[in-house]
Amino acid sequence: MSMTRPYLSRNLHRRGEEKAMLERWPGFRKHLGLLEKKKDYKLRADDYRKKQEYLRTLRKKALEKNPDEFYYKMTRAKLQDGVHVIKETKEEVTPEQLKLMRTQDVKYIEMKRLAEAKKIERLKSELHLLDFQGKQQNKHVFFFDTKKEVEQFDIATHLRTAPELVDRVFNRPRIETLQKEKVKGVTHQTRLKRIAKERQQQYNCLTQRIEREKKLFVVAQKIQTRKDLLDKTRKVKVKKETVNSPAIYKFQSRRKR
Repeated sequence: MSMTRPYLSRNLHRRGEEKAMLERWPGFRKHLGLLEKKKDYKLRADDYRKKQEYLRTLRKKALEKNPDEFYYKMTRAKLQDGVHVIKETKEEVTPEQLKLMRTQDVKYIEMKRLAEAKKIERLKSELHLLDFQGKQQNKHVFFFDTKKEVEQFDIATHLRTAPELVDRVFNRPRIETLQKEKVKGVTHQTRLKRIAKERQQQYNCLTQRIEREKKLFVVAQKIQTRKDLLDKTRKVKVKKETVNSPAIYKFQSRRKR
């Protein structure tokens, strides 16, 4: 009985070691058996020595560090509660732009941009941009001789139109015209609301297409800039790249033969 217990404990301990060894080894080396081969030991030993050397180098750097030494990283970092915090840099490329630049070429981007430009021109010709919200508001200046005229000024009376039509920038008939002629076109309130809603949807579509065309133009410019940088000519960066514009470089002028 006294001999059985140590034997069982040794056997269980050995099985645990074997299991741990198998878990530690890569799957493609398990078929070689339980005993560690020299190749596996050498890989582990080299990795261990490499990590120890890296830690030794870091400790040495920490000991030899001069607190008054200047680093260029200090220009974009500040100390907060004894911890260095790096300032957030401005985003140069959006994820959408990066995806397009990695998967597409300039010709495809330019083709899509031209297609958007044609659709924009067609929508502009249909809508005329008369009451477009994104359009800059026009100004109408009236001149008077006396202060009394300014105080008594009524814009509807001055323009000789109905007060309900003053805010219109187009199709603003005078009172005489309204009295002589009949109102043409749709007059039902429900139909008018539907037409106004459809027109607003078209304006929203136009705004989205204009924005998309601008983004495609920026992406095409950025791809072209990266292609130009492959040239071995000496160049100097004049302007950094931003989300809305590519980087600008000044290339050394070459004399053409």
